[in-house]
Amino acid sequence: MGASYRQFCPMAKAMELLDERWTLLLVRELLLGSERFNDLRRGLPRMSPTLLSRRLHQLASAGVVTREDTGGEVRYRLTEAGAELRPVVEALGVWGTRWIPGLADGELDPKLLLWDMHRNVDRERVPGRRTVVRFEFSDVEPRVAHWWIVITADDVDVCDDDPGDEPAARVQTTLRTLTQVWRGDRTWSSAVRDESMRVLASGEVARSLPGWFLLSPFAGVPRPAH
Repeated sequence: MGASYRQFCPMAKAMELLDERWTLLLVRELLLGSERFNDLRRGLPRMSPTLLSRRLHQLASAGVVTREDTGGEVRYRLTEAGAELRPVVEALGVWGTRWIPGLADGELDPKLLLWDMHRNVDRERVPGRRTVVRFEFSDVEPRVAHWWIVITADDVDVCDDDPGDEPAARVQTTLRTLTQVWRGDRTWSSAVRDESMRVLASGEVARSLPGWFLLSPFAGVPRPAH
């Protein structure tokens, strides 16, 4: 835990645990359903493995997380105390969406964006077979410019290597544009209309593709008029 605030206030006591760097973002990932260490890393791609291990240990020691070894596979799950942090995390997300607009270039991350998108696919709207969508970003380094989301009846995965399937759709855009769409800062249709996004697919797939991807849980948060 961090340094003590030396206050009896319950908020101060809580913040001694929660205000250390990455801690609440780690709780966010656990609330979103990530349980394995590698999945937590994919949701926090800029957090070092060493620091992730340390934060998990701190949360476990505080009774917020349990560490369960199930046949050689370790899973981390929130306890009742950890689950009670959901409204705190959601309130922070709503507040940040409403009052902290704009995105710096350094905040754009294709790994995190595609990881978020892959766990918010509406599989019921996707054709009932293995379906691949390829994303091509024009504003990032070539080594991280191409990504694939692979959708099956039972699972959704995100790949940075070509899975070998012919894509049902290719989405050509910038990382900034797709991030803005995902966050609800602009719509998919407006991006296509002003040609900042191009969808290469059959007419039926192109029309239905936006409905395959549910947006960020905070996309619908109203913004101030100014």
